Amino acid sequence: MSFDLGLVLRNGGTLLDGALVTLAIALVGALVAVFGGALICAARISKSAVLRSIARFYILFFRVTPEVVLIFWAYYCVPLIFATKVSGFWAGSVVLGLIGAAFLAEIYRAGIESVPRGQIEAAHALGLPAMPKWGVVILPQALRLSIAPLVNYFSEFLKNTTLLSAIGVADLSLQAYLLGGQTYRYVEFLTAIAVVYFFMIFPVTLFARRLENRLGRPDKRERSRVGLLPKLSRSTPQSRLANP
Repeated sequence: MSFDLGLVLRNGGTLLDGALVTLAIALVGALVAVFGGALICAARISKSAVLRSIARFYILFFRVTPEVVLIFWAYYCVPLIFATKVSGFWAGSVVLGLIGAAFLAEIYRAGIESVPRGQIEAAHALGLPAMPKWGVVILPQALRLSIAPLVNYFSEFLKNTTLLSAIGVADLSLQAYLLGGQTYRYVEFLTAIAVVYFFMIFPVTLFARRLENRLGRPDKRERSRVGLLPKLSRSTPQSRLANP
């Protein structure tokens, strides 16, 4: 059996449309995951036992339940319950984002808890307000520790967009399957999208690996961050009372 590259090229516009839909799904889902994950993480580390319990249940539920089950439920059950129409694109994108929020919340939490305890205690001892303490001491270091696993997760997130073809979303995988059915040339189209997905995901994976190697080394800015604490403490009420 010969491989007809010309057939793939002649249908390149259709495959491009599918690729754009795939990227749109990834963008919407990523936005929901990033901001939703931050809210869940804030609840997970809050002082409220109720919020912590809700966050733990959310994370457990969305990490344990299969993605395709949640996608089917949102697409078929939400319209029945709320008597409204929900497109496959929005149902699938939001569900992927909600699932991603559960994973990202744990990544955020791990980054925050990886910040050296001594630096947080020093910020407390110096009487730093909440904003400088989080904005200067905790979050920059937590982000530095979290960015590599975040990028690595989004490479997996991009793969999960193919699940939306099960509810008729015309992403890259569904377009290839339909073209294969119309022409009876599945090998060409499925091979083509395998190559496209590789070139979409491999750079992200490589970027994550390089970030892990780079961020694993001590950074001058991070080593000097502790030196900022005495400077910040001079502007706190406690320090002004101590040094009139």
